Amino acid sequence: MYAGGIRLLEITYDASGRTPDEDTAASIKMLVDHFEGRMYIGAGTVIKTTQVELTARAGGMFIISPDTNKAVIEKTRELGLVSMPGALTPTEIADAHRFGADFVKLFPVSTFGPEYVKAVKAPLSHIKLLAVGGVDEKNIADYQKAGACGFGIGSNIVNKKMIEAGEFDKITELAKEFLSALN
Repeated sequence: MYAGGIRLLEITYDASGRTPDEDTAASIKMLVDHFEGRMYIGAGTVIKTTQVELTARAGGMFIISPDTNKAVIEKTRELGLVSMPGALTPTEIADAHRFGADFVKLFPVSTFGPEYVKAVKAPLSHIKLLAVGGVDEKNIADYQKAGACGFGIGSNIVNKKMIEAGEFDKITELAKEFLSALN
């Protein structure tokens, strides 16, 4: 992904609890150390303030949540990290912003499409929205035109079959395709 031009990477906590939070934080630390400022590493699926604290100690720079959790947003800001909570409705989006979010992750954005982003941006133009969930190289430019200032892309780049087959060059090419679609 780095070779393909991606500069922000989210390592997700396991909401099921099968992977201990400390293990996820250790992975964040490993990547922070490896990329030494060449890539921004943060945490995703953050649903507890303890995960924010673990991420901060690991050197993570941002927190992405699936929901608008006021305590998580406030702890993120208190520790000097960038806050990107998830929201879908205009009320949730506005609440996330009021609670201190730097960006609001519109999730799952593909449920409603670029038209929804455009409609929400009209009255909430002061809030920076990230399009997440179902964004691919074919529709990313549409979300950008609709008003999204950033994007979260998971399995459309981090393809498990390619990883298992060791086809990392294909992941690099996917990352390049996404960036090319924006230019």
